[in-house]
Amino acid sequence: MDGKDDSVWTEIEKAEKENRRELVLQGTNTDKRIESNGGLSSKLYSLTLLNYLEISQCPSLTEVSENIGNLIHLQSLILCRNKIASVPKSIGKLKSLKVLDVSVNELQNIPEEVSLLSELNTLNVSCNSITSLPKGLSQCTKLSTINVSKNGLTTLPDDLFSERLDLLSTIVASENALEELSANISNLPALKTLDLSSNKLSELPFELGDCAKLKEINFKGNKLKDKRLEKMVNGCQTKSVLDYLRAGGRGRGKGKAGGEAGEKGDAAVGGGARNTPKKKGGGKQKRQQQEEEDELEKMVLRVLHVSDNPTVVTVKVATEVKEVRPYIVCCVVRGMNLKSGNALKRFLMAQTKLHDDLCAKRTTATIATHDVQLLKSPLLYDARTPNTLKIVPLGRKEMNAVDLLKHLQQEADEQRKQKKRQNVSGLHKYLQLLDGKSHYPCLVDTEGHVISFPPITNSEKTKIKKSTKELFLEVTSSNSLQTCKDVMDALITKMAELNKSTFDHKEADGSDEEGEPEPTPAEGDGPAGPELTVQQVRITDMDGNLKVVYPSKTDLTAESGNLRVIR
Repeated sequence: MDGKDDSVWTEIEKAEKENRRELVLQGTNTDKRIESNGGLSSKLYSLTLLNYLEISQCPSLTEVSENIGNLIHLQSLILCRNKIASVPKSIGKLKSLKVLDVSVNELQNIPEEVSLLSELNTLNVSCNSITSLPKGLSQCTKLSTINVSKNGLTTLPDDLFSERLDLLSTIVASENALEELSANISNLPALKTLDLSSNKLSELPFELGDCAKLKEINFKGNKLKDKRLEKMVNGCQTKSVLDYLRAGGRGRGKGKAGGEAGEKGDAAVGGGARNTPKKKGGGKQKRQQQEEEDELEKMVLRVLHVSDNPTVVTVKVATEVKEVRPYIVCCVVRGMNLKSGNALKRFLMAQTKLHDDLCAKRTTATIATHDVQLLKSPLLYDARTPNTLKIVPLGRKEMNAVDLLKHLQQEADEQRKQKKRQNVSGLHKYLQLLDGKSHYPCLVDTEGHVISFPPITNSEKTKIKKSTKELFLEVTSSNSLQTCKDVMDALITKMAELNKSTFDHKEADGSDEEGEPEPTPAEGDGPAGPELTVQQVRITDMDGNLKVVYPSKTDLTAESGNLRVIR
């Protein structure tokens, strides 16, 4: 249904008048207009020059007009975080479309006309109620990334594993009800990332080992028959899993790496099987030993309460920030090994991935990390006018928010020109979150220095380095407090995974990840094991009344059996 009062849609009128190629409609203001006018302006579908259209974070948007097919030059269509119940069949008319994002809606299916989008390279339908994917996806021969996580899929279509999809590098299908992974997965020569965590898989095809470029896999949360394989999977040991599958495939011919490999144990990896006579009554002892080994393999998080450390960092929230970006949670993490090899780089890459995925390009939440030793507490979460907010941004000299945003806008525009007009960078998108704001949010130390300016940047003053021993984590959002907590949970869990992976690598060969011998740390010089300690941080109002403490008893309650939280 299209809105009747077109006069309220000034952005659409401006885009029409100036022949704009891009249009972004998002947030509360847009949502209110959709609700009061019964939909979007019909003029939207006459903007045939558009190559980028985003309509997001509008719960009142429940349907998309068939007239969307008029926008034949669209190359990016972003319709995320609404309440859309169906995608019109006219989507198939958008022959130039490269990016389609309809994540976080109320979709139950995707029309088969999506298969007509021959230029499509990115498809994101995550966080819906989809039970099956359309046939014919193999016709989208330029498809590079597909995200179908958090739906109700029980199977992935066979043509998703077609040899025609030789550019498909990322498949994310976590949190569904998938019962089987096709052996045809080996038909995808470009596959680099495969996430099928939290499904109902019982076996993995050994053909997975034939994916030469596969670097990142996640099968956690599946109950595999082969318990040894399950142990490797839960330990995030990609190389070990692939080697195991390859060895199992060579040893048995066609089949799956299931019960047989589990029964043979080391023989599947090491080559020669030894016929060891079975001892009666040994089953219980073996199970107990296996349980003990599994317990040792778990990632451990130890939570310290505020009372355990009276000198911990504290944060107060000014009343002015309520109208700008009201939600914040913080904590301190100790035991993170950033010194070994490329551990720091891997951590920063993981943070970027969370920003892109869970934080929706920083539109729902923003993460900031600081070196605790460089913080001067107590901290104040405040809101300041653009001219008075000054910060030393990462890698830059001190400037006020007005000049910083101007510089970043110029850089985003230049980047967009270099990559052709239709591409809008993540930077360009989150800069728009501050449009129309009279005050900007910021985290300020006790000396008045701004150390964080969400969603834009951190300060160079508190930047983490390889030598950082304690990290202060901060997550802010304009959506909800629970959003902040969910992102913080995910960040800390990822840190535990990375830390254990680093530790396991060092344990295996006595070297860091670049192959150099790792010196034995002196007392207090760094973590001796993979365990992380999370120190609670209290957030209060200006009068000292508690607003939130993280982590509380209801936080960090991950379902993963590979994470043990000690409180």
